[in-house]
Amino acid sequence: MAVWTRIFTVVFLFLSFLDPAAMARAEEGPLKRARFLPQWSPQAQFAGYYVAFHKGVYKHHGIDLYIQNGGPGHSPREYLEKGKTDFATLWLATGIEMRAQGVPVVNMAQILQRSALMLVAKKARGIETVADIDGRKIGLWGAVFQVQPRAFFRKFNLQVTVVPQSRSVDLFLRDGVAVASAMWYNEYHTILSSGIDADELTTFFFHDYGLNYPEDGLYALEATWQEDPALCRAFARASLEGWRHAFDHPEEAVDIVMAEMERAHIPATRVHQRWMLDRMKDLMIPADDPDRAPGLLIPADYERVAQGLQALDLIDGIPDFSSFYQACPHD
Repeated sequence: MAVWTRIFTVVFLFLSFLDPAAMARAEEGPLKRARFLPQWSPQAQFAGYYVAFHKGVYKHHGIDLYIQNGGPGHSPREYLEKGKTDFATLWLATGIEMRAQGVPVVNMAQILQRSALMLVAKKARGIETVADIDGRKIGLWGAVFQVQPRAFFRKFNLQVTVVPQSRSVDLFLRDGVAVASAMWYNEYHTILSSGIDADELTTFFFHDYGLNYPEDGLYALEATWQEDPALCRAFARASLEGWRHAFDHPEEAVDIVMAEMERAHIPATRVHQRWMLDRMKDLMIPADDPDRAPGLLIPADYERVAQGLQALDLIDGIPDFSSFYQACPHD
């Protein structure tokens, strides 16, 4: 059995231990209806959830799940706050910020264990080290996407000119900025697909610089958790099971993702979606860190992200970890 398969099994059993009644087959009782909103449009970033839906995993765990359309105009933060969804994916930084600002969200499972956010530069522009970034124009996305870059600039005393970055990397490709923001599983591959070789690029992964702010986690309002913790744990377990199946059967998973993208009228290439799925596996189960497992929120990560938000005056105080992360056991 592969190491990552054993990890998934341990996490699955851990979540089941927290709710022994959930070990019984869910089909024995009526299905519970629930809504789930991914934070973006269908793509392999969310493959595990679509796989779990199409393979009947959620139903097996007693959930009649409706996956809502994510993307522009469908903010998971707003949907959760207004009760327009039951579950959503959020970045850890977003979840902490919401909790600190009085929106009582809880993290039920931290899916990504390593941050995918990075900066990319062309070596031809003379950028090969962190110091070479000083004085350059850098493309940044808004809001939560700027938390890590600004911590990075502060850590290395870099003075840069920030240029708003759109969803595309065209400005970077046309040398409108010297450094661009990218997600490893998405925009970085788009840059490679444009014809630039990897050895022509310098990459700065924030997690390599002590700034690991892991992104996607599963969230609900605290009221949802308190009202039906069994449903919440079942949703987390089923989602992890969907990811396990996606990694065990990647071609089938990409088939499902491509069908979802076609249904949503989103153009896609199979090669890009397969890259994204492979990178999601790398981020959920880092090969060089066996202590990490999908679903677990490590306190050190929580503190690091919270302190980063506080340093930027985005939050006044750091919420209590044991109240925020409800998948952890309590004394």
